[in-house]
Amino acid sequence: MSERQLIDRFGRRITYVRMSVTDRCDFRCVYCMAEDMVFVPREQLLTLEELARVGRAFVNLGVSKIRLTGGEPLTRRNVLQLCDDLGQLEGLRDFTITTNGSQLPKYAAALKQAGITRINISLDTLQADRFKALTRTGEIEQTLAGIEAALAQGFKRVKLNAVILKHRNHDEVIDLVEFARDKGCDISFIEEMPLGVIGDHDRAEAYYSSDEILRDLRQRFDLQAMVEQTGGPSKYYSFSDHSSRVGFISPHSHNFCGDCNRVRVTAEGRLLLCLGQEHSVDLRRVLRAYPLDNTPLYEAIEKAMQIKPQGHEFNLQAKPILFRHMNATGG
Repeated sequence: MSERQLIDRFGRRITYVRMSVTDRCDFRCVYCMAEDMVFVPREQLLTLEELARVGRAFVNLGVSKIRLTGGEPLTRRNVLQLCDDLGQLEGLRDFTITTNGSQLPKYAAALKQAGITRINISLDTLQADRFKALTRTGEIEQTLAGIEAALAQGFKRVKLNAVILKHRNHDEVIDLVEFARDKGCDISFIEEMPLGVIGDHDRAEAYYSSDEILRDLRQRFDLQAMVEQTGGPSKYYSFSDHSSRVGFISPHSHNFCGDCNRVRVTAEGRLLLCLGQEHSVDLRRVLRAYPLDNTPLYEAIEKAMQIKPQGHEFNLQAKPILFRHMNATGG
């Protein structure tokens, strides 16, 4: 373990970095993007070499978990080279990726070889017509094939992520859990986060809380709260008759800011100190101003801990306080 540690002004130790490799995606999920998105020009994105340099810096500063995100990270050209580079880092104990699953039939074996330990796959519905409506462009067969490809590789964990919207898919939570149990996966249910103007639905009207989901699930399953933590925001429940777990990510109903151990790096190199605030540092400027000297990069990251806010200010009743969409944040 690194002797250096990242500790913010509230005494929270930062051990987890979510690194976005692209804001582009082959789906257009209604809670993540507007229908007509304007993406970051490619020349403004960090290169894969710069992303690897940032990852190494964080691990040398005591971070033990990196998650690659997007957009859809597996649409980034040559992303496996980045996976190979980061997968070799001593001190990186948990190396994960979040994906919509569409590219996993092609890449799952290579990701396992590169050192990815766990995979999160987005699956909001089991109904083909709903899948098309929620993703706008996706086909459910793509994601289901991706889940099978990931399971075949024997990753430490394969977890499904489902964003639940009232009157869109809230009636499927039991079916989704049954599917996860059948596949031997974990599943996390996520309350929608109010990032960006999406135009598809009213977020307050579509809000379905983690407590409501848990109530629905307990009509079918015996679920008990767990004390085990995975380094992320999910609060997990176990079954009395199965090894799968159910997690809840609840930014509204059960705010998880108090023990936040995370920061994000966007695809263009902004170090975001909070999902729901705009406090950030431009790491791309530092990387390109000092291409052969990592000391300024370390100093910029360490100094940034002093502007990490205590928590987000999400309010479903108000207009979005952030115009940054989820795909640009690093889902």
